Parts: sequence; structure tokens; C-alpha cells
Amino acid sequence: MSALTLTLQILVLVTSVLLVLTILLHKGRGGGISDLFGGGMSSSMSSSGGAEKTLNRITISIALVWIICIITLALFLRFGVGMDS
Repeated sequence: MSALTLTLQILVLVTSVLLVLTILLHKGRGGGISDLFGGGMSSSMSSSGGAEKTLNRITISIALVWIICIITLALFLRFGVGMDS
């Protein structure tokens, strides 16, 4: 396995964890699983609109990096680029 493939795998792992964390930081919209765990009770203490927009941008950016890494890694594995065989 080459250094490029290993780097992409580590990047996929890191972005996966960051993506899960940023998604969990979003406020619930009501009527979903977030209400089951008390998300409906915190509607008065929800984040401001600006903070929610920033969190959306961060989440989308991390998701785009994750998707690009997954596609690149899949292409490398499919065509044997970066393999030490």
C-alpha cells in the first residue's frame, strides 16, 4: 500500500468522525429522533441563525471532502494506482 492510499484512508476516517460530530451538533427540527432524547425541550435554548448557517457550511464542506476522498480512493483501488504489487 502506498503512502497516498494510506493518507486517503486516514483522511476518510478523520472526515467520517468529523461529519458524524457536526451532524449531531445540528438542532432538531421536531418530530424526529431528537425529540425522543429530549431535543424538543431545548427549543428555547437553540442556537442562533448565524451559528446554524456556519454549522451548515462546515458540515457541507466536510461532506464534500469526504465524498472526494471516497471517490478518489475507490478509483485508486479499482485501477491499481498507488499499489505496491
